[in-house]
Amino acid sequence: MAKSQYWLIKSEPSVYAYSQLEQDGRTEWTGVRNFEARNNLRAMKPGDLCLYYHSNEGKAVVAVAKVLTEAGPDSTAPGEDWASVEVGPVVALKEPVTLATVKATAELKDFPLITRGRLSVTPVTAEHFKRILAMGKTKLPKGG
Repeated sequence: MAKSQYWLIKSEPSVYAYSQLEQDGRTEWTGVRNFEARNNLRAMKPGDLCLYYHSNEGKAVVAVAKVLTEAGPDSTAPGEDWASVEVGPVVALKEPVTLATVKATAELKDFPLITRGRLSVTPVTAEHFKRILAMGKTKLPKGG
């Protein structure tokens, strides 16, 4: 079995907050209109875990989501070459990890929120993923 990968996905809470994902149980991650981010979506595999970042309002990693499907066409862009995956909720962080905290943490100097701040879907190293979980005082549920 392929090793799980880790990702950072961003959404403005007024557009699609993590609490909405918890209510819905799953959603199609659509609307990505950047080629690099699209290619990152296409690289996602079911079971991969995503840090869920609330952008613009809140500016914090607030939860972990899981990729549920292989990438397919984005339903919000029929006939265009954009991609989407379905994601589902895993766990909300006990303490959100703010952008300011990330910037102030030396071990995260290479974290995509700092190095690729404008990109809405980016890969994350296992070390960074674990560090954010620890900072958020959160453990993954069994099988999560």
